[in-house]
Amino acid sequence: MSSVLTRRPGAAELHPVRTRRRWTVTKVTLGIAVPVLFVAVWQLIAVLEWVDPFLYPPPSRLGPGLAALWEDGRLVDATVTSVRRVILGYLLGAVAGVVIGFLMGMSRVLRAALEPFSWAWYTVPKLALLPIFLTIFGFGDTSVVVLIAVTVYFFVWISVMSAVMAVPTGYREAALMLRVNRWEMFRHVLLPAALPEIFVGLRIAAGVSVLMLVGIEFVISDQGLGFLIEQGRTLLLLEQSYVAIVLVALIGYLFALLVKLIGRLFVRWRDEDNAIIPS
Repeated sequence: MSSVLTRRPGAAELHPVRTRRRWTVTKVTLGIAVPVLFVAVWQLIAVLEWVDPFLYPPPSRLGPGLAALWEDGRLVDATVTSVRRVILGYLLGAVAGVVIGFLMGMSRVLRAALEPFSWAWYTVPKLALLPIFLTIFGFGDTSVVVLIAVTVYFFVWISVMSAVMAVPTGYREAALMLRVNRWEMFRHVLLPAALPEIFVGLRIAAGVSVLMLVGIEFVISDQGLGFLIEQGRTLLLLEQSYVAIVLVALIGYLFALLVKLIGRLFVRWRDEDNAIIPS
């Protein structure tokens, strides 16, 4: 006698709208609660003097530092400079990485020719290239933008090439049976299949671009948020350093969030929260 396995529909299937709204509220609440808890613990540790409050000023002391930087205009100027640099560098590197990544992912000949050379340069710390760019472009925004672009390029190139190569062979064979040309193969098969992983790489590159920006501004710049952090450390204006650090973290988060939202517009068929969660 054979038995039939059945499963009753869960709450997510019976009430999809209500379940999604509840999960959205939960996600937003958790996203806000963790930073608030972090700030509260930071404040408590400093007040109880478990750490030196001069070296690690509590959040309550960052307000005056923020006000001083805002009043003399340095905070606005530094933020505008850093955001301009990171956006220009990211766009240049991302476009180049997407184009070269697709070309290498689609062509075994091109991949055989360029992959060893590209991997060799990928392993070189990008800050080590800074003296070369300074010699070529001088001390200015151009050197910063180009170095950010080179860093972003390698991260995007790897993710795009890997995503294209990971497209299942069955997809390609099915398309070839329909006698598609190269453009149709790219437009209707490779691009849709690779887009989710490509945007993962673009989000990672967005964070890396901010990291590289701050590192460069530590070394050569007399402007930007990285300069404010280093200046505050050197002159023991630690509130200034912490204000700039928090602002860098906020910019990095918003930048990655922007890339994520753009990805949703292009990858509408993929559910972001597809993990198993309690209903």
